[in-house]
Amino acid sequence: MNELLECQRCPRLADHRQRQKALFPGYRCRPVPAAGNRRARLLIVGLAPGLHGANASGIPFCGDASGEFLFAALHRFGYAVAPAGGSRLVDCRITNAVKCVPPANRPTTAEIATCNDYLAHEIAQLPRRGLLLALGGIAHRAVLRALGLRPVDFGFAHAAEHALPDGRRLIDSYHCSRYNVNTGRLDRAGFDAVIGRTRELLA
Repeated sequence: MNELLECQRCPRLADHRQRQKALFPGYRCRPVPAAGNRRARLLIVGLAPGLHGANASGIPFCGDASGEFLFAALHRFGYAVAPAGGSRLVDCRITNAVKCVPPANRPTTAEIATCNDYLAHEIAQLPRRGLLLALGGIAHRAVLRALGLRPVDFGFAHAAEHALPDGRRLIDSYHCSRYNVNTGRLDRAGFDAVIGRTRELLA
């Protein structure tokens, strides 16, 4: 954890964090670790921290429109409850393929690769029959890279399911970004179908 919080591996991202800290002194502006129990059976993988969301709060998907959409679904299916002070995840863990906020929300291929060992470590903690939910194509490919698998063998599509060689399963969804939701590419029904499917598989 300490290594991640102090990570300076990607000079462009480290510089961007410093610039944002100068603009928004109250923001955390550090690499964002995963949230939730390490032994949770569902690991959700997004793209990267949002500038005014996780970059500010230090919690994946916390504080922006994507997070509101995601956490609303998690509440509907019992993966999150809301005690005083905020949501608590239940049998669910959330992380990102890239741990630092990138300029224009676009990490480079090299940055995704550099950050991949952190993701591999998080996936290694997932129980043997656990589920991975990739939000978007970049997260999908990052998961496969972390597992040493070829993307050509596991095509990305919304609601696609992939049986992995280690006995776990990867499920895909369009990312719950403001753009995807506002354009109608992803709606509540389509996202609920995916989250509901994870419930069926874990039942």
